[in-house]
Amino acid sequence: MNQIDKNLLETVASLHEIPEGAYNIRKDGKSEARNSTAAIQITPKEGVDGIEIHIAPETREQSVHIPVILAKSGIQETVENDFYVGENSDVLIVAGCGIHNSGSDDSAHSGVHTFYIGKGAHVKYVEKHYGEGEGTGSRIMNPKTVVYLEEGASMEMDMTQIRGIDSTNRETTIHVGAGAEVVLTERLLTHGMQKAESRVDIFLDGADSTARILSRSVGQDQSEQIFFPCMTGNEKCFGHVQCDSIIMGDARISSIPAIRANCVDAQLIHEAAIGKIAGDQLLKLMTLGLTEEEAEEHILNGFLK
Repeated sequence: MNQIDKNLLETVASLHEIPEGAYNIRKDGKSEARNSTAAIQITPKEGVDGIEIHIAPETREQSVHIPVILAKSGIQETVENDFYVGENSDVLIVAGCGIHNSGSDDSAHSGVHTFYIGKGAHVKYVEKHYGEGEGTGSRIMNPKTVVYLEEGASMEMDMTQIRGIDSTNRETTIHVGAGAEVVLTERLLTHGMQKAESRVDIFLDGADSTARILSRSVGQDQSEQIFFPCMTGNEKCFGHVQCDSIIMGDARISSIPAIRANCVDAQLIHEAAIGKIAGDQLLKLMTLGLTEEEAEEHILNGFLK
């Protein structure tokens, strides 16, 4: 791999070298490197482009890295990955996609990730998207994530778009079983003329299921963002949707949260706020010696963490 490849891997998956354990590194439309372990098997899917990841029951303190990098202009791909997580496992899954486009053709990655999480299992899922390159071709990402949580399972989802993605259409659908829990944190930064649309649908299908959505975004310049988070309670459950956005320049941001209760014992809450950076925050940091631009950057970094 060249330096561009290495920089992309470090940015989207925090990889400085080939990781230990299970991994599948995809580069420019094909698998560049792959490794399985006794507890985590990674195999190609039949009939479609993608992989299956099978994690054995009771697997703990292990990780799976499945980053994707595109460094050639004009590549457009759709990849379907399925995850089967055994009962009572506790694993970390690190995904992410980085696009370096130095040409005039659009580069696009559409990833479909489907998770089947067994009883009592816990998954922490980290996904980062990033784009760079001096070319005129667009950098496009359209991730789709589907999750099925069985009884007592839990999932932490940390999904971040760092910067540099010209267009993204994000779709997330989660079904939460009895006593199961999901916490989804989505962070999104757009700038220039970029456009981003995010739809999240969580269905609380089991008794005593819980879900939380925390969306934090920053819209700069003339970019546009639209959020559609929806929580549906079909049983006795608790759900909370919180959307916070900072708007700057001539950006446009729409946040349209929805909650639907189909059970008298469903407890659902939603909150949404859009605003600019407070002047007193900027002033306080500037009195400490920061320029206005440095103060803004400091505030935005803290907001998106």
